[in-house]
Amino acid sequence: MPKHLNQRWAAINHNKSLKQAFNFLLSQPSGQLSAFVQGIWSASVLKSDSVMRPLYSDAGSGIIFNLVGDVKIGNEVLPEGVIMLPINKQTENIVLASGAQLAGIRFHPAMGYGVLGQHYDKPTLLIPEQDQLYSLYQIYSDLRMQKNKEGQVEALYMWAETNLGFTNVIPDSLEKALDCIAQDEAPGQLSESIELSQRQIERIFKHWLGMTPKHYQRILRVKNAIRFLRLHTNVNLADVSQQFGFSDQAHMTREFRTIACITPGEV
Repeated sequence: MPKHLNQRWAAINHNKSLKQAFNFLLSQPSGQLSAFVQGIWSASVLKSDSVMRPLYSDAGSGIIFNLVGDVKIGNEVLPEGVIMLPINKQTENIVLASGAQLAGIRFHPAMGYGVLGQHYDKPTLLIPEQDQLYSLYQIYSDLRMQKNKEGQVEALYMWAETNLGFTNVIPDSLEKALDCIAQDEAPGQLSESIELSQRQIERIFKHWLGMTPKHYQRILRVKNAIRFLRLHTNVNLADVSQQFGFSDQAHMTREFRTIACITPGEV
C-alpha cells in the first residue's frame, strides 16, 4: 500500500452496532485537509435491517452522497443523489432503510460555507445543472462504482484534494473567534481579543455559521461533554457540568435536551 494510504488508514475507525446491521467507516484527515474537514465516511445497512442513529449537533455542515436506498433526516426524505446539508444546530435522527448505501464529507464549523459559498436551510438535492464548480456528480458516479468502503473513502479524499480550494477559506477574525470560544472564552468578551466590535462579531457569525457566538458556544460545550461521557461512563455528572462550563448539573441537562435532544444520563 502506498505511503500516503498508510497515513490515512491510520486514522480510520470501524463502528458496528451489536446486530452488525450498520457498517460505518470513518477517516479523520491529517495535514492541510484536517483544518477544514472533520471526517470522510462511508456507511451501509444490511438488507435485512433498518437503522436509526442520532446526528449530534456540531455547528458543521456537509455533503451526503446517497448511493442506494431510502434515507431520512428528521422529517426530510433524501432521494438518491448529491445532498447538501444545512448547518447542524440541533440533533436530528437519521434513518437508513435496509440496503441503504451512502458516503459523505463533513466540514468543520464555517468551513462548509467558506468552501461551497452557500447555506442550505434543509437537506437539499443538488441538481446536475447546478453542479458547475466541484464535479460532485462525477465523484457520485465514482463512489457507486467502488466495491468497498475503503475505496469510497479514498475516492472522496482524491476528490477533496483535487477540487476544493483551501486558501483563506474563512476570515482571520472569525478563525480567531472560533479558537477563543473553543478555549472557553466568553462570547461577550471576544471584542477584547479581536479587533472588531461585538456587533461586527455577531454579524460575522450570523453570516458564516447562521448563529450567534453564544449559540455556537452552547453547541460546542454539549458536543465536548458528550464525547467525554462516551469515554467515561461512571463519572459524577455534577463534576462533568463544572468541567465543561455549565453552571450546574441542571443547567447541563437543560442544554443537552435543547441541543442534543438527550440527557447526560442517557448518553
